[in-house]
Amino acid sequence: MKKEILEWIFCIIVALVLALIFRYFIGTPTIVKHSSMYPTLYENERLMLNRTFRITKKKPEVGNIITFEAPTKEYSKWDADQSNPIATYDNEPKGIFKKFVYYCLELSKTSYIKRVIAVAGDHVKIENNEVIVNDKVLEENYLQDDVITESEVFYDFVVPEGYIFAMGDNRDNSIDCRVFGCIPLEKLEGIVVMRFWPINKITKY
Repeated sequence: MKKEILEWIFCIIVALVLALIFRYFIGTPTIVKHSSMYPTLYENERLMLNRTFRITKKKPEVGNIITFEAPTKEYSKWDADQSNPIATYDNEPKGIFKKFVYYCLELSKTSYIKRVIAVAGDHVKIENNEVIVNDKVLEENYLQDDVITESEVFYDFVVPEGYIFAMGDNRDNSIDCRVFGCIPLEKLEGIVVMRFWPINKITKY
């Protein structure tokens, strides 16, 4: 009896470890909790995230919908530095256990879902209600016709190496890189590859 119990405990531990490894390095489902990606995504829709970039080191591309750890500071037009448009993270957990809970189990962690607009080296300008990347107006067919893109904080800058610039499709109701700066790649959590719920809206991205 003791041997069988130990075998079951061992199997359960191995299964949990494998599940965590799969969740962290391969993929995991998630739920849309905000309206910042409307009309592309609606609240309570279920998505599948690809996390293999943590193994392959493949960087997200312009147009990808991504999730990332929320920055801890929103800038104003008075303290934003256009020459250094990077997000601030000052809530790094201390200790191995707290890091495991925060980064692996993702408990008490706030995440955002946005669309990649520009990558490292791209020159971004937001003016006259348009997004201009490398001197070309960005075609954004995923936006509603009446959407206006404005920014008084970060509006004329070059995306630094190792960072990405992302915004929500619902520009008037999206807290994004326009106010907290570009996101470091190490804070990327997942790349959306599929919407699997509701069933009548299954979509591959």
